[in-house]
Amino acid sequence: MTTSLLIAISLILVAYLLGSFPTGYILARMLKGIDIREMGSGSTGATNVLRNVGKGAAIAVLIIDMLKGVLAVLAVKLLYDYSEILPPQWQDWLIAVCALIAVIGHSKSIWLNFAGGKSAAISLGILLTMNPYVGLGTFAVFLSVLAITRIVSISSISASIGVNILMWIFLPTIPYIGFAIIAASYVIIRHRSNIDRIIAGTEPRIGQTANS
Repeated sequence: MTTSLLIAISLILVAYLLGSFPTGYILARMLKGIDIREMGSGSTGATNVLRNVGKGAAIAVLIIDMLKGVLAVLAVKLLYDYSEILPPQWQDWLIAVCALIAVIGHSKSIWLNFAGGKSAAISLGILLTMNPYVGLGTFAVFLSVLAITRIVSISSISASIGVNILMWIFLPTIPYIGFAIIAASYVIIRHRSNIDRIIAGTEPRIGQTANS
């Protein structure tokens, strides 16, 4: 049991370190020589990178941040697929905990004095790895709302709400539903400044330059 606990703790630590890898910060420094935290909304995520660095960098940030989430969940799944070290009853709970820690790590990076992004992209990578139907359904909600509003924050918030419905349909277990509720709430809270601007009618749309 002690060995199993140490391995589980190690997986959680790995999930945090994966999540905290500061993709947007590094690419902004490399490509433009700027601290992305001092630009726009201060977020290190793809949207702020898009507005202050460019499309190519934003796409790279989006993909890499999604991969961080994929790896955080995949590490647990692969360990269970190829070994019998950890108790079977831990699997869903450990996946959910590692996923949540990765989400928090992305927005509270140890490398950036516990700053970071708003955790939408990494959450999508996590969901795709947990269950492709949940991940693709969430992405479909995001794209549909984005096509209508052209506002990333509204799309991310809508996807955060939609994921709870999808999780009840495709992964109706306490660990996964718990993850969906907590992670979605966290992502929405991370968008609280965007919500204020949405209410005020000042939240920028894709293609506009503004402090978002």
